[in-house]
Amino acid sequence: MIYAVIDTNVFVAALLTKNSASTTVKVFEAIADGIITPLYHKDILREYEEVLSRPKFKLSEARIRTVLDMIIKYGVEVFPKPTGEILIDMDDLIFYEVAMEKRDDDSYLVTGNQKHYPVRDFIVTPAEMMEIIESSFT
Repeated sequence: MIYAVIDTNVFVAALLTKNSASTTVKVFEAIADGIITPLYHKDILREYEEVLSRPKFKLSEARIRTVLDMIIKYGVEVFPKPTGEILIDMDDLIFYEVAMEKRDDDSYLVTGNQKHYPVRDFIVTPAEMMEIIESSFT
């Protein structure tokens, strides 16, 4: 089991791409397949819903609800302690703090915007997450 906080941009990319072999889609499928256990907090769920509901993405309410329900059903809610970390975009702090709270369980933060976070080995791109998954099952 791999614990991971999934940044909103990964879900957006997975839901909008026409490329079913993209790494963001593979991360999404790894959650549905029970390989990745998503870590979340109510503030993360709120951001997912707010961003995915933006008119420019043209995602149906049913599709958004399916994503949120999947995260809640297969995920683990985390109540992180403050880290005191200062990020470029402080809206990203909750993602970082949730991942930090579960570091004892080797949790990851999967993002397409690594520059928004400090350089840490557990903050990975979707492609790196897929490499981690593949190496852990070989």
